[in-house]
Amino acid sequence: MIAVGEAAPDFEAKLQDGSTFRLSSTRGHPTVLYFYPKADTPGCTIEAKGFRDHHAEFQKKGIQIVGVSVDDSPAQQAFAQKYGLPFRLVADRDKKVAGAYGVLGPHGVARRVTFLIGPTGSVEEIVDTSSAETHVERARARFLTA
Repeated sequence: MIAVGEAAPDFEAKLQDGSTFRLSSTRGHPTVLYFYPKADTPGCTIEAKGFRDHHAEFQKKGIQIVGVSVDDSPAQQAFAQKYGLPFRLVADRDKKVAGAYGVLGPHGVARRVTFLIGPTGSVEEIVDTSSAETHVERARARFLTA
């Protein structure tokens, strides 16, 4: 897994709507890059809804939120629509993004890990716990209470 202080690996991948996204497009803004195992499963839904519920606060401060799982674009799109998720969801079908960050689990899905990336593209904090709520809490503490 990449470490705090390292540059967040850039990547290009498809989003839930089929468009292409590059992480480097968020440079200049703090970014919450969160990996989750599978769209529309209990823990992943709790986490996504947590980021959704605080999205306006993050947006007001220019903070980008990007979720990543190995689901395909249609599954990501259905997940986003079902729960009204207003942020980007990356469809990492080839598992290259999870692999680059070192979060691909033994069952072929991403582990629940969040990278809090500063405006220069360096990783400022890593949240590595199965507790979905903790990821949102740490992102809020890092970016919204400063």
